[in-house]
Amino acid sequence: MTEDSRIERVEGSDLSGRIGRLSRRDLLRLGLAGGAASLLSACGWKGGKLGRSAFAAAGDLNDWAGEHLWLSPTRPAPTYALSERTPEPAFPAYFISRPAPVLEDPAAWSLELGGLIAKPQRLTLAMIQSLPRITYTVKHHCVEGWSAIGTWTGVPFSMIAALAEPLPGARFLRFDSFDKNYYNGFDLKSAAHPQTILAYAFNDRLLTPQRGAPLRLYSPVKLGYKMTKYLTRITWTAERPGGYWEDRGYPWFGGI
Repeated sequence: MTEDSRIERVEGSDLSGRIGRLSRRDLLRLGLAGGAASLLSACGWKGGKLGRSAFAAAGDLNDWAGEHLWLSPTRPAPTYALSERTPEPAFPAYFISRPAPVLEDPAAWSLELGGLIAKPQRLTLAMIQSLPRITYTVKHHCVEGWSAIGTWTGVPFSMIAALAEPLPGARFLRFDSFDKNYYNGFDLKSAAHPQTILAYAFNDRLLTPQRGAPLRLYSPVKLGYKMTKYLTRITWTAERPGGYWEDRGYPWFGGI
């Protein structure tokens, strides 16, 4: 989900007041990861000298700390009552394309599963919606520094992985979209988190184009830009993929 101040804001008020202060994105890019550096030697950091640019080195540190220190494969993100949901006009929606990308023929859409898996296949939206689903109301965190609460419904990613049967060499995932080639990657542990889903509904209704229709990745333990909308393909890979914003210097792990 793209969350850059240069991208069109579809819903909600503008992010005034950011001038003259560091945003959450600035802190992430500078690697101010809550004291993680002081824990590295005790926790087995073997990154060696940080010999590249300061931003690249800070990103590596943040990614390592996020994956090895903070991510729990079992600890869920907090959930909220429906009465605590943010009014939809105040819940921003982001995308690269202008206007929001819309499928010319929604009935022809399918999700392609490929890469290092035993069972490459295509799943229609009806097939995905027929699988067991979960619904939760959680807080969405944007790298710009704002948060909002909403309800998401979808299929646990672990069920999609079970259909695909990843091969032993698979270590990462790449998620591609039809939003101007937007993409990013996940590690397998993040994808296996019980709250990582492929979502097709928001606030009790099917996704709209502004929210990523017909299908999007969602995980409340990640920052918004990691949650690829407008999904078209999931690829299991041996090498870590980049990402639309990650290739521009943002932390790859993107956890909270």
